[in-house]
Amino acid sequence: PEPARRRAAIGAIADAPSSAARSRLASLRTDPAYAADPAFKAALDAGIARVERAVTIGDGLALSYNALSFASILFMAAVGLAIIFGLMGVINLAQGELIMVGAYAAYGVQEAFRMVAPGLIDLYLVAAIPVAFLASAGVGIVVEALILRHLYRRPLMSLLATWAVSLFLINLVRVVFGSQNLQFGMPSYVSGGVPLYADFIVTWNRLFAIAFAAVTLAATLLILKRTPLGLDIRAVTQNRDMAGALGIRTRRVDRLAFGFGSGLAGLAGVALCPIYSVNPGMGATFIVDSFMVVVLGGVGTVVGTVVAALGIGGANVLIEPFYGAVAAKVIVLVGIIVFLQRRPEGLFVARRRR
Repeated sequence: PEPARRRAAIGAIADAPSSAARSRLASLRTDPAYAADPAFKAALDAGIARVERAVTIGDGLALSYNALSFASILFMAAVGLAIIFGLMGVINLAQGELIMVGAYAAYGVQEAFRMVAPGLIDLYLVAAIPVAFLASAGVGIVVEALILRHLYRRPLMSLLATWAVSLFLINLVRVVFGSQNLQFGMPSYVSGGVPLYADFIVTWNRLFAIAFAAVTLAATLLILKRTPLGLDIRAVTQNRDMAGALGIRTRRVDRLAFGFGSGLAGLAGVALCPIYSVNPGMGATFIVDSFMVVVLGGVGTVVGTVVAALGIGGANVLIEPFYGAVAAKVIVLVGIIVFLQRRPEGLFVARRRR
């Protein structure tokens, strides 16, 4: 009943803004004091305005955070494809299934920890990183050695062959593991989150994906720029015939690059485990978006892949609340088509010797 204490309470609620606080304050507009007491009315209106501003900012931060996490996943899914497509011109339709292989490898590591060292099961996600990379890289090297090496310079046949490989991998996983979603135990470092501002909560699983993508980007650039393998990959990408004439074993580079790009897809599978459903058909969700990222960014450029992933991921997340997920993908696709009409080489052009 004390007006001064009521105004102080309004200020205290406004100091901890959220949607619940906004509803709580808005309900006081039916209070008789709202019409009878000008000071109470002014304090309540000011408090509601403060909370609404904070909630709007928090919603914007949450949207940006979700866009960045989605862009991180897109980058992880597309960077290996960019290397493979840029080096060998192979349209690898099995790239999504290599992501699936990485996710299932992470599941295998989790089950191994559960049986052998249940007290250390929180560490399975970290331990799964090299296992998933090697599993997907191994599958990629086998596919390249058995199938794709016979189909270079025949893009239509390589496209059909990788599509057949994707169908084979999907059905193989269905036979071995079944079609249901896998159940992952979430380690403490990817569970929950911390409220940062208004309704904006920094969730640890999305932060893990963002940090993982940043580390993967740094490692990929380091390998491509500072190692003999990276030098060979860049040389073969620029001029395959001259690189071969100078003694570079281009077939070996092709195989290792395909394995490297496939391994990066496996890392994307690990990043997806705490966020998305893991099942045999999960790769189809990302393959189209991955190709859009590669083509928009510029074939064979890692920097272009980063920029395109940020653009496509951000656009999808920003448009989706207003028009829905399907319309968002259509609008983004139309935008990419219009852009490529004016700049068909993409945002960045990989250097090539002619």
